[in-house]
Amino acid sequence: MDQTKAKLIIREATVADAAAIARLSVKVYGKADAFTRAEIRGQVINFPEGQFVAEYEGKVVGHCATMIVTSDLAFKPHTWEEISNGGYGRPPAPEGDVLYGFEVCVDPDYRRLRIGQRLYRKRREVCQYFELKGIAFAGRMPGYYRRKRAYPDPADYVQAVRDKKIRDQVINFQMNEGYEPRGILPDYIPTDRESGGNAVLMYWTNPLAPLDTGKSVPGLKERVPSSVRVATVQFQMRKIATIDEFEAQVEYWIDVAADYESDFVVFPELFTLELLSIEETKLQPVEAIEKIAEYTERFVEFMARMAVSYNINIIGGSHPTRVKLKGGKSEIRNIAYTFLRDGAVHETQKLHPTPSERRWWNIKGGYGANVIPTDCGPIGVMICYDSEFPELARHLVNQGALMLFVPFCTDERRGYLRVRYCAQARAVENQCYVVTSGVVGNLPNVENMDVHYAESAILTPSDFPFSRDGVAAEAAANTETIAIADLSLDALLTARQSGAVQNLKDRRFDLYRVEWAQH
Repeated sequence: MDQTKAKLIIREATVADAAAIARLSVKVYGKADAFTRAEIRGQVINFPEGQFVAEYEGKVVGHCATMIVTSDLAFKPHTWEEISNGGYGRPPAPEGDVLYGFEVCVDPDYRRLRIGQRLYRKRREVCQYFELKGIAFAGRMPGYYRRKRAYPDPADYVQAVRDKKIRDQVINFQMNEGYEPRGILPDYIPTDRESGGNAVLMYWTNPLAPLDTGKSVPGLKERVPSSVRVATVQFQMRKIATIDEFEAQVEYWIDVAADYESDFVVFPELFTLELLSIEETKLQPVEAIEKIAEYTERFVEFMARMAVSYNINIIGGSHPTRVKLKGGKSEIRNIAYTFLRDGAVHETQKLHPTPSERRWWNIKGGYGANVIPTDCGPIGVMICYDSEFPELARHLVNQGALMLFVPFCTDERRGYLRVRYCAQARAVENQCYVVTSGVVGNLPNVENMDVHYAESAILTPSDFPFSRDGVAAEAAANTETIAIADLSLDALLTARQSGAVQNLKDRRFDLYRVEWAQH
């Protein structure tokens, strides 16, 4: 008999699974309480070894999310929002000794396959592989609501379940899996009406744990290089006669950055509008933006080839692109293309067109803000005006971004300073690097692109491991040039854990969070 493929497998989740897991979460919990694709990407990026899916005949039918935390964090009072970092998960704590589970869900159409048991077993394997003391999680107690009058104190309800006086389907299942109740977490999920907002802190002791759990836990430092080299191009707009001149100008700067063995090179927002200077007659703004959109396919193909040829990751500024909509309609959006040296191409749409972009060019606001996994760690892109909205940067950092790239295009110093001050603020409040790249020069024959002002920069948090003024490198004002800096990811991750201030760790999840709608 020929061997057949396994129908049901448990495997590590990947970023590519985000959409399927999100659909499963909506099916299980409803849209209001489901994980978003961004949260799932954050979980996978923060701790890929601890995220799992159950796949039945190619369909994701189960999901399990975990993280490695310290015993102190696991056993002190907390809410789901606090412990799970708002659903995005956490990188493994350097001194972590407990595996904490914050999600297990199974497609209700496949619950007779014992998928929950398989996911719990996978958690135990992870715990034992990393030689952790045990597994903790906060479990639901859905039978409590019906028996609240008999047991006003939820701890008494749990004790009654342990004494087998009553049954709770979830608690009994977890105890049968070897977990022991360790206390009540009030207000763990306030909206969990069946549990009265409470949760039972469950714990499984790893019988194979060594007395001194000293095995190295794979934190972000083990997954990203200790340092990356970044180049930002301050690109001069000039009159050209052919597209070949533009491509030669771009390739020159890519070559320079590659000669310095840079890992990233970033170009400015709308630098492709230089192509409009090829036109013999001055085009009206809407007509001009339609013309520039015609170059999209060639621009993307050229830049993708450059990234592979020069072995460098390219943040390709931004380019007005015609986007097809439902019903046969379309509109122009300002899109940043990121070209990775492995040949992959990622799109980031500008969410907030400026008033002049809307008025002159009829550019529409886009959707989505996804982190981009690269061989040098996860990154995010914010196009110019987007950097002035702190929610966007926080959303990208929640997904795991360590560096944020800001292509910008400003016509005078006040506009430039808005971008500069906000980019520096994003670096401080998110403990990340922010790289800005702007255009200089002028295009007198192109409407709304007459003059420009830029001082492109590579910005850091403001703490002892970083440059004194929070500026790793900076270009001279209004000069065509390139600025290059080595950025220590080791120092960045250390600062997040033990810096003079720890903005990410000290967020008050009991008071606020940023919620993003999915499109």
